[in-house]
Amino acid sequence: MNGAAPSARVDSIRRSLVSLKMPRALEILDATLRRIEQGQIDGIEALDELLGEELSLRENRRIKAALRMARLPVVKTLAGYDFSFQPSLDRNRILALAGLDFIERAEVVHLLGPPGTGKSHIATALAVEAVRAGKAVYFIPLADLIAQLAKAEREGTLREKIRFLTRASLLVVDEIGYLPVTPGGANLFFQLVNARYEKGAMILTSNRGFAEWGEVFGDPVVATALLDRLLHHAVVIQIEGSSYRMREHAALVPENLRSGTAFNPPTPKRRGRPSMKGNQDPAHG
Repeated sequence: MNGAAPSARVDSIRRSLVSLKMPRALEILDATLRRIEQGQIDGIEALDELLGEELSLRENRRIKAALRMARLPVVKTLAGYDFSFQPSLDRNRILALAGLDFIERAEVVHLLGPPGTGKSHIATALAVEAVRAGKAVYFIPLADLIAQLAKAEREGTLREKIRFLTRASLLVVDEIGYLPVTPGGANLFFQLVNARYEKGAMILTSNRGFAEWGEVFGDPVVATALLDRLLHHAVVIQIEGSSYRMREHAALVPENLRSGTAFNPPTPKRRGRPSMKGNQDPAHG
């Protein structure tokens, strides 16, 4: 790139990259031009490289912003999940969920199991996959969700809040059953579930079986209505095993606390409303 004319042309390219807000392409321009001079790449390859680097930068920025908006507590991946520690979990079934077809079908994925078995890890990893695929995601523990809904109700903005929470393609509600639901919270959660029913996908994590939801929500009638919708189009994953977090101190934990009581959730059906007294199918957990 010797001479005034080529130099002027390079300066023009730089100005264009600045105007087009392509910082990564501008950053690697000189190195790319040197590779052309040395015969390592031709013009078409150089253009492809410049555009590819810029697109990669923008995609990383998009993902970073989307993860922040999703309010994920941490970023986890399925590659970081130790499936060997939980042999009861069907790895292929989880990897199939990572294909995100359940989002297109507006299904509800239930992840059930004792504390520490990786429910939140899997939920977060699936949420990350959805963000990378360009889906709008919102992650929130149940206690925080109900607090937000209750605040909106007091301020007269409940309808707007529910509308906001129904915009996400995937809503992840974590830690169902860990903390008591405040009075009126079950009804507020039902309103949100009803608004998303057959319109948006959800992932729910819980350490309590469905039979205990009446106790969890403090209202058996509302709990039944919730399950009526949440099990209509559902995938139920049950994780049975010890806490991954306590694996290094298992000897110090009483035997009866090392693994939780097995869940026996009712079998979800893709068509028609499920019977609340239906047969139990361990294959769905």
